[in-house]
Amino acid sequence: MRTSAFLYPWDVVGDPDAPARIADLGIQQVTLAAAYHSTRALTPRHPARRIVTAEHAAVLYPPDAGRWAGRALRPYPQAWIASDDPFAEAAEALAGAGLDVHSWVVLAHNSRLGAEHPDTSVVNAYGDRYPWAPCVARPEVRAYLVDLAAEAAVRDGARGTELESCGWYGFAHLHAHDKVAGVGLGDAAQYLMSLCFCAVCRAGYAGQGLDPDELGAAVRRALEPVWSGSGSPDAGWEAVGKLLGADLAEATLRWRTEAARSLQEAVTGAVRTAAAPGFQVLLHADPAPYRCGANAGVDPEHILSVADGVVLPCTGADAVREAVLGPFAGAPDAVVAANLTVVRGMGGSPDTLERDAAHAASLGANQLRLYHAGLASDPDLATVAGALSRLG
Repeated sequence: MRTSAFLYPWDVVGDPDAPARIADLGIQQVTLAAAYHSTRALTPRHPARRIVTAEHAAVLYPPDAGRWAGRALRPYPQAWIASDDPFAEAAEALAGAGLDVHSWVVLAHNSRLGAEHPDTSVVNAYGDRYPWAPCVARPEVRAYLVDLAAEAAVRDGARGTELESCGWYGFAHLHAHDKVAGVGLGDAAQYLMSLCFCAVCRAGYAGQGLDPDELGAAVRRALEPVWSGSGSPDAGWEAVGKLLGADLAEATLRWRTEAARSLQEAVTGAVRTAAAPGFQVLLHADPAPYRCGANAGVDPEHILSVADGVVLPCTGADAVREAVLGPFAGAPDAVVAANLTVVRGMGGSPDTLERDAAHAASLGANQLRLYHAGLASDPDLATVAGALSRLG
């Protein structure tokens, strides 16, 4: 089964041994970050450093000055790797080790954008802004994301791309020192806390026949049991309808689905226009359309008519893989990649990689993604290499 491992350019730049070490895992491809959110990352094998602090969301290449001239929303260049073009430098080194390189592009997740341009952010039913979550219904945000995708995806040395957070982002986010676990938010409460009430979304709800003020009040009423600790732990879309009311829930989902679908169509179209024929476009996705975050909620039939395939979150119990892979069964011409975390310290399970990969394949997965070759310890990587050698 074709396998790709996620990697940051800083895992490679300045470490001449990194490409061969990655290739020796037994993978065929690397999914290399070209545009990424803020993070603090270990580089446990780098000869010159152990920590990279990416202070803000940034592109890991020099952005095209002409494309972005005069625009308020524009990508921020990185300043923490000593390279004029970290993506290109890393991609060239990895290709030299015989690895295909695909770009990894994070879209609707950018705390600096929200801090500097607060009007671009999702606003919840209480009026709180989420600076990490650009509202994908806003025209200026959509224009920025479409051009960012076209530029960041189609880099020298990349033969395809994987687009993360290409849809709604919302409440769930590890933001600085998060202090939000005191009240457990189930699936339904997460959705309600992720509904946006900016001016554009309020108009969108009105277009669905809703009064935005009444909808906001209904959301707040529905969440009251959650804050008092008496909320239902039920998961799934039915739980959203139970909290908010089925008709209101369906109307909000229609608006959000319309916005997300049109963004995904525009983004993939822009990437294809910028790329050479045969350039592969995949989306990180979740088959539940109401979900938001890094794995954007999608309708499987629609997204496979737009993109070449999907990367699906498959870490965890068998039931997790069954839930996300099942809706994509019977799509023989599409890439259906099972994303498995292989870093023990991040909740991954390299020890069960062989078994989990076989289970994913039995459910229709035809590729693997491994998160994350740069962050994993030496024992993690050794276990991965052994599992992949047995998988063949």
